[in-house]
Amino acid sequence: MTTKTEISRRALLTAGVAGVALTVFGRRSRATASEGTFEFTLSEAEWKAKLTPGQYDVLRTEATERAFTSPLNDEKRNGMYHCAGCDLPAYASDAKYDSGTGWPSFWKAEENAVRTKEDKSLFSTRTEVHCRRCGGHFGHIFDDGPPPTGKRHCLNGLALNFKPAEAA
Repeated sequence: MTTKTEISRRALLTAGVAGVALTVFGRRSRATASEGTFEFTLSEAEWKAKLTPGQYDVLRTEATERAFTSPLNDEKRNGMYHCAGCDLPAYASDAKYDSGTGWPSFWKAEENAVRTKEDKSLFSTRTEVHCRRCGGHFGHIFDDGPPPTGKRHCLNGLALNFKPAEAA
């Protein structure tokens, strides 16, 4: 026979496990009223129509693409990396470097192109980087990059579109 205490313990344990699972595996939309307003906004249906499924997952639900899958990881031409959501120029090719991590990495963003926020998922604290104009999720910033900043903007290639510089 099951007692009320056993049921309460089971319910508490189940709720706790569900809460941890949502924290670790849950995805949240970036364009919510609680996150503020952005210059460039679309409805969820418009975002889904504008972006590929992979871009939508990365930019709007903070997914991460698999390492070494982005063609932008090996992009070496001179040019600019733009937000795939709103086309804001975000990272110049001269700030890109090969971090060996499998994701496009930069030591700095263009001025006034990104915003950051604390990310406490996956049992650690990291710094998320987002497009300042549409709120799209780019990736994370770490403190193990090259001089002069010492930062590594470790980005999802799906969050960016590369535009080569005009030939002279």
